[in-house]
Amino acid sequence: MRPARETGNEPKPPRPATMRPRDAASIMLLDRVGGRVRVLMGRRHSAHAFMPDLYVFPGGRRDTGDHRIGFGSDLHPSVLRTLKVAGARGLSDTRARALALAALRELYEEAGIAIGAPLPSAEAPVPFLPDLAKLRYMARAITPPGNTRRFDTRFFAVFADEAEIDPTRFLDSRELQDLQWIDVNVTPSLRIPDITAVILADLRNGLDADPSLPCERPVPLYTSRHGRFVRTLL
Repeated sequence: MRPARETGNEPKPPRPATMRPRDAASIMLLDRVGGRVRVLMGRRHSAHAFMPDLYVFPGGRRDTGDHRIGFGSDLHPSVLRTLKVAGARGLSDTRARALALAALRELYEEAGIAIGAPLPSAEAPVPFLPDLAKLRYMARAITPPGNTRRFDTRFFAVFADEAEIDPTRFLDSRELQDLQWIDVNVTPSLRIPDITAVILADLRNGLDADPSLPCERPVPLYTSRHGRFVRTLL
């Protein structure tokens, strides 16, 4: 049997649906004792479908219940205002704040570090009352299309001394292993994602401009447009 001739009018196969990025949050815990600044990083488990075996900052996707986590102190007004900038409609205060709460929840789950006053209740989503006031909003990055997972990640930073965190007390987890402090001024020999290297460079530039990392600062947004890496300021 001869194959049917193509006429040029055959329907084209449908394009695969573009995966919508999911909200996520990541946090750079900074230790500035001894005249240098170090950031806490760990290796993602090899079983992860997204970025396995790469070294990253603690973080993960925003859970549906994060907006219900109580908190002890609120975000700086400038941080909250910039977090709400997202598309034409923007984010509500609740959803923007949930991103910061997700970052502190992930820090606790992945490294055993609680930023906030302890809670006696075992029924709380996290066993502490998150302190959001000291968080700086550093960057936002959206995973390009074509990846196995896509995230719209907000990166925060907090100084360990301001949060009264002992930099020697952290724990590996199933999610994040081989946790260690990395000097931000030294190119890490670890395997890190490209976007993590970019965020580290932004952190260095921010510290050079003002070591206190003020909350009132422009925040870079990293996206992909027509296959090109694009940086804009929020």
